[in-house]
Parts: sequence; structure tokens; C-alpha cells
Amino acid sequence: MGLLSLAIWVPIAFGALVLALGREGQAPLVRWLSLIGALIGLAVTVPLMSGFDSTSAAMQFVEKAVWIERFSIHYHLGVDGISLWFVPLTAFITVIVVIASWQSITERVNQYMGAFLILSGLMTGVFAALDGMLFYVFFEATLIPMYLIIGIWGGPNRIYAAFKFFLYTLMGSLLTLVAFIYLYNQAGGSFDILTWHQLPLTGTAQTLLFFALFAAFAVKVPMWPVHTWLPDVHVEAPTGGSAVLAAIMLKLGAYGFLRFSLPIAPDAAHEWAWLMITFSLIAVIYVGLVAMVQKDMKKLVAYSSVAHMGFVTLGFFIFNDLGISGGLVQMIAHGFVSGAMFLCIGVLYDRVHSREIAAYGGVVNTMPKFAAFALLFAMANCGLPATAGFVGEWMVIIAAVRFDFWVGLGAAIALILGASYTLWMYKRVYLGPVTNANVRAMADINGREFLMLSLLAIAVLYMGIYPKPFTDAMDPSVAQLLKHVAQSKLP
Repeated sequence: MGLLSLAIWVPIAFGALVLALGREGQAPLVRWLSLIGALIGLAVTVPLMSGFDSTSAAMQFVEKAVWIERFSIHYHLGVDGISLWFVPLTAFITVIVVIASWQSITERVNQYMGAFLILSGLMTGVFAALDGMLFYVFFEATLIPMYLIIGIWGGPNRIYAAFKFFLYTLMGSLLTLVAFIYLYNQAGGSFDILTWHQLPLTGTAQTLLFFALFAAFAVKVPMWPVHTWLPDVHVEAPTGGSAVLAAIMLKLGAYGFLRFSLPIAPDAAHEWAWLMITFSLIAVIYVGLVAMVQKDMKKLVAYSSVAHMGFVTLGFFIFNDLGISGGLVQMIAHGFVSGAMFLCIGVLYDRVHSREIAAYGGVVNTMPKFAAFALLFAMANCGLPATAGFVGEWMVIIAAVRFDFWVGLGAAIALILGASYTLWMYKRVYLGPVTNANVRAMADINGREFLMLSLLAIAVLYMGIYPKPFTDAMDPSVAQLLKHVAQSKLP
């Protein structure tokens, strides 16, 4: 097994072990096994980062074996500069979620931890798959553990939210399966994704494929107007579920655009770029305004995620290197920042059992350490320079201004809106006098919570101050993608 296989199957194996061994009364053993599995899963991604050749656009750490010979389906893995960073990001967020859930989950601990570990391996598989059917299996399989996490450990309306999540994402993906079967036939019976990139397809075929792929990836991002499932799911999901959903699962759709939509249907991507840019700007501006009127902290951060992911799709469809690299940087930064925002809400919820902004006020008086962390993550969510949230957004705005001044101006408005709803929430929750007895009784973060938030704070600051390692690895692959997309694939 190569490094990518280990990154996929180590967490899945530990998840299965936790499910098999864990029984009521064995929660401490389950928690430690889960943490060990998550840490090993993270450790095997270190050689991926250190051994990656950042001067090459080729796929690296490639593994290939026959899976289903009759249909030429292969177990084919590899990463390039576009997919590399999402493998360690997934493993890192899994470690954080295991630490965050250490005390808050008291029932069915083995099933909860097992679901997260298995989900981690499946999401890594999506980013590493180079076979279309393997990608589709991993892409769809991620729905199952997340569906269970929401439906079992979620809030009062968890069943409704879980069904909405499952149906939206599954229905979108069915058209993608049709597209994959068509590409398989066009490629002479091959599911190899890199072969699909070279297919000469008619304009009509490209347009139909573009929208078939759009159906799955736009729902997953989620883009406006198919974003309505996300706030409901975030509100009902447990803290760990919200963190993983925002930090990793939304990236699966955005990644799909770069791996499939742009290289397979480049002419259609250029033709329909105006529509993608329009949807992205609506997400950035309109959804940002919607976030400002939310009374529930989770809903506010959920709408904030839709707005921030609008930057990603905007960057992809203005077709320049700064835009695509900025979109990728924004995806990674959003993984750290949005995960941290949801985990901060979880810290408050564990103490007061309310997500309503009105239930708090003056938290800084009773939880000064925690309020300092929350301020850092709030500033990163606003796009403050020297935080991870700034780098990607700024790259996309510069790229958008080069593309069209008015598009760039629309994107820049998001920075004002982001600061408005984030800082207003911070003011009402953390600043001022203590407003009620619940807040007065709150204890500051313990050692476990301090460790969790410190790791995220280091990641947010490191990426904000020194993004060069991230962009250096991306640049050759982004340049190759743009060169490929610029060349017409019409027969």
C-alpha cells in the first residue's frame, strides 16, 4: 500500500475497529483508539507533503491496480498540486473533531467516532481518485456516515435535516453518473479521468456534460440557488458534523469543477462562465446580506460559508492563474476558519445549550481565553490580513478586477458584508456586560479545548503569514489546467 492508500484506509480501518470493539462502558477506550487512528491518519500525510515535487504538474504518489477487470475499473490514485493539500486538511480536521467530541458525545460513542473516521477515509478517497467510478463510489459513500451523524446525534429536527441533505446531494449526483457512463463509452471503455480530459467532444455534448456535472458539484459546494439545504443541516448537525461538513465536504463539489467540469468540457465552461460568475456573485453579496439578519449563530456561519465558497467558484470561472489559485487557497483557508467557527459555537453550546445569539452577551467577562480565540477566528472570517481568510479572497478579488472591474467590485463588497455580520455577532455574544445567569456561570475553556483551538489558531496564522508552500505546490498544476482549458476540445 502506498501513502495515499494508507491515508484512505488507516482511518477506515480504525473506524471499523472502533465499531467492532466499542460497547457501552468502553467509551474511554473508544475515544483513545479513535484519537490514535486519526493521528496515524494525519502522520501518513506528512511524507505526502514533504515528498511532493512542487515543480511538477504531473500526478504523484500514483497507485494503480485492477479492481473490476470486466469494466476496466481500476483502483487508481494520485495527487497533483490541485488535490494535494486536501488530503492533510481532511486528516487534520478529523483529529480536531475527535478532540472536540471527547466529552460532548456520551451516547453511542463508538458509532459516532467510527462514523467520523470512516468518513475521513472516504473524503480522502474523493480527492485522490483518478478513476471515474472509484471517484463516484467515494463521492456517494461519504453521504452515508454524514447522514447517520446528522440523523442520530443531531438536534430536534435532525431526521428532516438528514433526509434533506441526503436527497439534495443524491439527486444531483445521479446525472453525474449518467455523464460518467457517457464518458466511459466515448473513451472506448475507460474510466480513467486523465483520458477523459483528452476526449474531443462536440459542443452539444460538452454543454450537456457541463450541466450534468454541475448538478452534483453545485449542490455540494453549495452554490446559489441550490444552497437551501445547508443552513438546515448545519443547525441540526452535532458540532463535529458541522465542522467536517463546512471544512471538508463542501470542498468536494468545488474540487469536482476543477477535476471534471473545466478540463472535460472546456468550451462549455467558457461559454457558460457568465452564468457561474453570476451565481457566485449572488452568493457572495445576497447570501452575505441574508447572514446579517440571522438570530442563530450556526445559521449565520452556514450562510457565511455559502458566501465564502462563492469566492471559490468565482475564482475558478474567470480563467486566470491568480483566480484559480486564489480559489484553491480559499478552500483550504475556509476549511480551517469555518471549522474553527463551528467548534467555537460548540464550546458555547456545551455550556448553555443554546445557539441563539440573544442567549449570550458579555462572554468575555467569564471566558477571556476563549473570547480571544473566538476573536481571532472572527477576524479570519472577515478576511483580516495575516490570517488565512485574507489570502485567497484577496487573490480572487485581484483576479476578478483584472477580468472585469465591476465583477471585482462585486466581489470586494463581500469583505464589507463579511466584517458586518461576523463582528456584529461577536459584539452581541462576547462583548458588553454579562446579560444573564447562564453566561455568569460559564467556566473558561479547559486544557482539551485550549489544545483544539490552539492547533486551529496556528494553522490560521501560519497560512495567513506564509502561504507560499501552498501556492508553490499549486502553481504548475494550475498553469497546466489553464493551458488545457484554453485549447478547444471540439472535434
